[in-house]
Amino acid sequence: MTLKERISEDMKAAMRAKDAARLSAVRLLLAAMKQKEVDERVELTDADVLGVIERMVKQRRESIAQYEKAARADLAAQEQFEIGVLQAYLPQQLGEAELAQAVAAALAEAGAASVRDMGKVMALLKPRLAGRADMGKVSALVKAKLGA
Repeated sequence: MTLKERISEDMKAAMRAKDAARLSAVRLLLAAMKQKEVDERVELTDADVLGVIERMVKQRRESIAQYEKAARADLAAQEQFEIGVLQAYLPQQLGEAELAQAVAAALAEAGAASVRDMGKVMALLKPRLAGRADMGKVSALVKAKLGA
């Protein structure tokens, strides 16, 4: 079963269970996936679906920060719930040790010596860690290793 099919099945299950909050989050995801398919006139692969999910999670995190600044805990909690629903479709996240090991391997492979080489290192890491790590955290780790 593809990821897209699994998400559709989860929507049907949420409808049967009358879980309105979960249904809403899954429908938002399906709408974003459909929008990307229509815009690009392609059938989404699992990798494309993961990209959509990651973008939605990032948007939710940014929204939470804004809601917390505005003292809107109710809206922040809703966004946090949606992140939980979306993250269920992402692969298992890498631990700190695995992440550090991947960064060290990419630094060695790219022969990176300074911050100017950061682009090369990130180009190596992005396809390897897609969906399995927060790229903002990876970027900060690479920058720290390069001594920025």
